[in-house]
Amino acid sequence: MKIKRIFALILVLGLTACAKQTATEATPAVSSTKVPEIGIIQLVEHPALSLARDGFVKALADNGYTDGATVKLNIQVGSGDTSNLSTIADQFVGNKVDLIFAIATPAAQSVAGKTQTIPILGTAITDYETAGLVDSIQTPGRNVSGTSDMNPVTDQIDLLLQFVPDCETIGFLYNSSEDNSKFQIDIAKEYAESKGLKWKEITVANSNDVQQAVTSIVTDVDAIYLPTDNVFASTMPTVYSVTVASKTPVIGSEAAHVENGALATLGINYYDIGYQTGLMAIEVLRGGKDVSDMPIQYPKDFSYLINGDTADALGIAVPPELEQYVIRN
Repeated sequence: MKIKRIFALILVLGLTACAKQTATEATPAVSSTKVPEIGIIQLVEHPALSLARDGFVKALADNGYTDGATVKLNIQVGSGDTSNLSTIADQFVGNKVDLIFAIATPAAQSVAGKTQTIPILGTAITDYETAGLVDSIQTPGRNVSGTSDMNPVTDQIDLLLQFVPDCETIGFLYNSSEDNSKFQIDIAKEYAESKGLKWKEITVANSNDVQQAVTSIVTDVDAIYLPTDNVFASTMPTVYSVTVASKTPVIGSEAAHVENGALATLGINYYDIGYQTGLMAIEVLRGGKDVSDMPIQYPKDFSYLINGDTADALGIAVPPELEQYVIRN
């Protein structure tokens, strides 16, 4: 009888232990069913950055993360204002979002200054080291990684010379407060000098300065080169109105420049690098990747794009080998 009672007690204890073990093992499963929240912080609304956002969202959806069902996306735009970016960053950190997607350097800098634990993936950032976001490109060492929008700057200058072979002076326009713009322009200056070209630069602080800057520079240069600068990306119609009147060719750094009046580019596709960043986010969300160990990724392809209407307005003939890349409105 005593043996039976002992056996029964052992059985009860065993079942209790199993129940406790099952509950403990079930905890991760409950956690894994939580709908993750991603905070998306975008510097300003303009075509290139919005395309990057669209690409990111599509990559998530293609891999089972649909907004409102299997993921919650909180999309906020800073309207180019650093105080707005700071407020958005505080909101995301306060909400303890699972991941932050930062579009453009100032957006990434704003959130990186607020948290050292929430994973941050950026895009539309040319050089993460120059921006002070990572320890190194190969091993970020912090809670920040992502994709670069680094352009083939020297090839773009060559493209400018292909359209304007007698060019003697190149004009550079950019926002002096954007680290990535300066980074690209420094490369462009060095390459221009190696080709025996002169250059002139005018910097702006915000979009209000653009018309005056463009008007001032067109009288002194033969052509203009624009980096992937957020101020100029959002004011291309203004740039076009001045340069088409002065018959000054503009070589841009991405498709939206050309679609809004620049003559040509050999540039990146922001939708593609946004999609590329979305694939990185999936690796983080599924628990296998620490962003501090994820190397910065670079664009895989560059594409020619030529605005045929602008070429006609400037009286410039498109080289026959580039005719296939011409677009018209």
